[in-house]
Amino acid sequence: MPKSQACELHKPEWDKYVYQHSRQNLAGIKRKLQRPAENTEWNPAIIPTVQPHDEEAPEIVRKHYFGPARFYCVETICAPCGVVIGWAKFAKSESPTKILQFLNDMYPTEISRPDYICIDKACLVLRTAATNNAWEMWQRTTRFIVDSYHYNNHSAKDTLCNTWCNPAPTDGSAPNLVIIAKDKKGNPYWKRAFNTQACEQLNSWLGGFESILKRMTVGNFNWFLHTMLFYHTKYVIEKQRRKQAKEQNKNRNRDDDDDDDDNNDDDDNVLYAED
Repeated sequence: MPKSQACELHKPEWDKYVYQHSRQNLAGIKRKLQRPAENTEWNPAIIPTVQPHDEEAPEIVRKHYFGPARFYCVETICAPCGVVIGWAKFAKSESPTKILQFLNDMYPTEISRPDYICIDKACLVLRTAATNNAWEMWQRTTRFIVDSYHYNNHSAKDTLCNTWCNPAPTDGSAPNLVIIAKDKKGNPYWKRAFNTQACEQLNSWLGGFESILKRMTVGNFNWFLHTMLFYHTKYVIEKQRRKQAKEQNKNRNRDDDDDDDDNNDDDDNVLYAED
């Protein structure tokens, strides 16, 4: 076919692909920085597909190979404070088996594994680990829990998820996850001890670079993403350092005020004795 790289049967799909990816088409101009789910007036409306996180996600089947293949997602691991620990690209799906393999690569020894791992589909990962005998080496050190953002969307009838993957149980089964704090009036209330949505917040920040990243080659993608995560981690560490220094100065000033009050009390006692 003239001016086409497809046969006569697939020429309509080729024409559609060329139209959607041409520079003349406004819907194809996607190099500007935009936030996740942000849509401009001239682009068609975005209808998101809701995929429950406690169900298996089907693999995407490609209709044609006119353009280069893309990775399914980027998986990240970060601490509750926001420091990025590691990341990896998943090719076709975010299956529990791939998540377990990623965790095994990041934490090869028992001493390196954390006490808790927060995943949006922790119940699926736990089921898979119990099925392929991976749970035998993880149960001695780690517990899989669902982050608080996605836990509300999980099935209330899932006994395994409610019993073992609850991020904030109030029955005392996980005292390290839930603590008792007091409000301004001194009334006690349950409070999550850690930020379980750190990765979701990181993903939201990374989503602003999606339109740039998805047009890069693999080498440029790896370099750009690793560099951005590196600078993000440096920013988080510096922010934590400033916060800690502020708290130390606040405590030091409070101690100085207490010392001044004690000295004033001593002076008052001396004057009172002289009277």
